[in-house]
Amino acid sequence: MKEVIKIEGGHRLNGTIRVSGAKNATVALIPASVLATEPVKLVGIPNISDVGSLKELLEYLDVDVRSDNEDEIYIDPSHMTNKILDIEAVSRLRASYYFMGALLGKYKEVKIRMPGGCNLGPRPINLHLKGFEALGAVIEDNGEYIHMKADRLVGARINLDFASVGATINIIMAAAYAEGRTIIENAAREPEIIDVITLLNKMGARIRGAGTSTVTIDGVDKLTGCFHEIIPDRIEAGTFMILAAAMADHVRLENVIPYHVESLMSKLKEAGVYIDSKIDYVDIYRSPELKPVDIKTSPYPGFATDLQSPFMSLLTQAKGESHIIETIYPERFKLGGQLNKMGANIIVTPPKATIIGGQMLKGAEVTATDLRCGAGLVVAGLLADGITTIDDIYHIDRGYENLDLKLKNIGARIWREKVEE
Repeated sequence: MKEVIKIEGGHRLNGTIRVSGAKNATVALIPASVLATEPVKLVGIPNISDVGSLKELLEYLDVDVRSDNEDEIYIDPSHMTNKILDIEAVSRLRASYYFMGALLGKYKEVKIRMPGGCNLGPRPINLHLKGFEALGAVIEDNGEYIHMKADRLVGARINLDFASVGATINIIMAAAYAEGRTIIENAAREPEIIDVITLLNKMGARIRGAGTSTVTIDGVDKLTGCFHEIIPDRIEAGTFMILAAAMADHVRLENVIPYHVESLMSKLKEAGVYIDSKIDYVDIYRSPELKPVDIKTSPYPGFATDLQSPFMSLLTQAKGESHIIETIYPERFKLGGQLNKMGANIIVTPPKATIIGGQMLKGAEVTATDLRCGAGLVVAGLLADGITTIDDIYHIDRGYENLDLKLKNIGARIWREKVEE
C-alpha cells in the first residue's frame, strides 16, 4: 500500500492561512547550531520530513535533541562526537551537505556520504569544495564519500563562480572558526542566508555583509548557545499566493514578509491578480481574468526557481501564450509533462517552456517528481474538473507543513488515501 493525495477540483477558497517557518532556512540553521558549545533553541520549526531527517543526523552525532513544542527544537551539542556520516538520512536529504561546513569548522575533519534530495539534474557541490580548499582543507572525493581534513583553517578571499546559496552558507559555517578573515565575493543574498548569519552572530560569530554579495567573516575561538526565531517561509507563502490566485474568492496569508516575495507579487499583479500587502500579511482576491506573462528565474531577489512550478500551473488558465525560462534547474520542467496529462498545452524545450493557456484542466493520475512539482500539481488539482490523484507525495511532505490540512481549512476538497501499489 502507498499513500496518495486526492483533490476534487473546482471549489473556491476562502479564509486565512498562517505560513510556517522557512524550510530552506531551517535545514541550514539546524546544522549551524552544532557549531555552538552550548544549547541552542530554535522556534518556528516547520513540521516537515526534512526536519525529521536532520534530527536523525544530530542524534547519530550524539547531539541531545528535544522538542517541548511542535514548532521548537532544543539542540545541545556539548557531548557531540564527530563520526562518518553514512546513515540513510544523508541520502534522503540534500541539505545534509551543511554538515560538511559545520563539522569541518568545528573539528577540522568530516567524512560524509554523497547527499541526496530531489532529482533536479546535476547539482554539483564543487563550489562548496573549492571554498573549503581555499580555507586549507585537503579533500578526497571517490564519488561515494567526501573526506575533508585540515590541520588548521585559515581565512581566505573566495570568489564564487555562481551565487550559490548552499556554498555561501557552507563556507560561512566553516570560516566561523577559521583563523583570520574570510571574504566571500559573489555571495548569494537570499533571506535564508541572512537568517543563518543572524543565528551565528547571536552565537558570537563576527560576520558582516548579510544580504549583500560580499560577506566578511572574522574567525572566532568559541561559539555559545542562543535563542533564535526562524523567518517565515517565502516559498510556502509564494505557493499559497499562487494557489489563492488560482481559486480564491479571498484568502489572507499571515506570517509573511512581503518584501521577500516582491518578484512573485509583481508577476501576479502583471497577470491580473489583485493583491493587498501589509507589514506581515497579504490578502489575495478573486481575479476576473488571468493574463499571460513571461518569467525568468534567477537568484534572489529575482523570481525564485522554487515558485516556477506552481506558477506554471496557474498560467494554464491565462488565455494566450506565456513563457518560462529556467536558468537554475532545467529538470523542474518535468511538471509540464504531468500537466499535459491533465489537458494542459505545454511545450518544453529547455531552458524554456511555452504555456498555451486557456484550456480546462481535467482530473488525472499524476506524479510529484520533486517537491515543487508536487506543489504545482496541487495547484492544478484545485483548478481541474474532477478528481486528481497525486503519487510520490513524500516529496510534498519534505517541504510543506500540513499542506492538505491548511487547504482543507479554507475550503479545498483534499484528502489522503491508501491505495494498492
